[in-house]
Amino acid sequence: MNWDWEKLRENQQKYESKKEGGGMGMPKPPQMDELLERFKNLKKSGIVPIGLLLLIALLAISSVFTIGTDEVGVIQRFGKYVRTAQPGLNFKFPTGIEKITKVKVKRVYQEEFGSEIEKHRLFTGPGLRMHPRKTPLMLTGDLNVAVVPWIVQYRISNPLDYLFKIKDVTAILRDMSEATMRTVVGDRSINEVISKREEIALAAREILQKEMDRAQSGITINTIEMKKTNVPDPVQPSFNEVNQATQEKEQTIYKAREEYNKAVPLARGEARRVIKDAEGYAVDRINRAKGDADKYTAIFQEYVKAKDITKKRLYLEAMLEVFPKLGAKYIIDADQKNFLPFLNMGGGTTLPQNQTP
Repeated sequence: MNWDWEKLRENQQKYESKKEGGGMGMPKPPQMDELLERFKNLKKSGIVPIGLLLLIALLAISSVFTIGTDEVGVIQRFGKYVRTAQPGLNFKFPTGIEKITKVKVKRVYQEEFGSEIEKHRLFTGPGLRMHPRKTPLMLTGDLNVAVVPWIVQYRISNPLDYLFKIKDVTAILRDMSEATMRTVVGDRSINEVISKREEIALAAREILQKEMDRAQSGITINTIEMKKTNVPDPVQPSFNEVNQATQEKEQTIYKAREEYNKAVPLARGEARRVIKDAEGYAVDRINRAKGDADKYTAIFQEYVKAKDITKKRLYLEAMLEVFPKLGAKYIIDADQKNFLPFLNMGGGTTLPQNQTP
């Protein structure tokens, strides 16, 4: 509503003049008929219809909104949640009655830990916020200190919990992620922390998801990616020497095992061969002994039946085996005195020098 400022100034001047003259009168406010008259003048001038049209246009614009394919809209009426708008064209009551908050439920967000300057995006508003933090040093299970950088990737799975259950979801995510990683690293040795990063990442993801669900954060942890884990720079040379000594130890053990694997099977094979030879020799000796026993038993049975014949047969068989091995021999009578008749025997051969009759 517009006032007649010139008339007001005149009334103010009259009031001041009366005040200076000792009067205590106050200027009268405009009467109702004067206000109606002024409103009619404004209506005739066209200002009111234009204002009403602008107001209606603003209300209409604030009542129509669009939700992207990767997000949903959480609508509040006087601060209270009423519904969730799905992707596409939607309508709501004008601004001041209902408020729309868009949440990207398909975008994968990322939190980085372990760098000198850690960045993360504010998901409830645009822009980047910088957090100066030093590289986290963590105590391992064997009382060593390790530098453990990692990345947490997640998405918003429950917009209501994300917006209304926790005041700062990003802060609790960072705190719980660091606490979880310290717990997992504290149960392992420095060598496991360096060499088994994938195993640590899986264990940390499982624990962190349970904690975020318990806190009703409304987010789902997609992956935890472990970067290169190492020891602090001041102790890096000593750690390298320890690793080198460990590698030399493992190499020596490997060579010893290699020699062991060569020698032991060879010795076992040789032992098996000797055992088999002994077993074969034992079987051969037993079989020979049984055969000889059976042979002597059969001969004895024949000897009992005919002693003289058996004796002669055994004697002749023995002579057949012995005489071929004796070579050239001369058998003479014990009363023989002259050896000349025997010198030309055998086709004119002479008696060998090393052989005596």
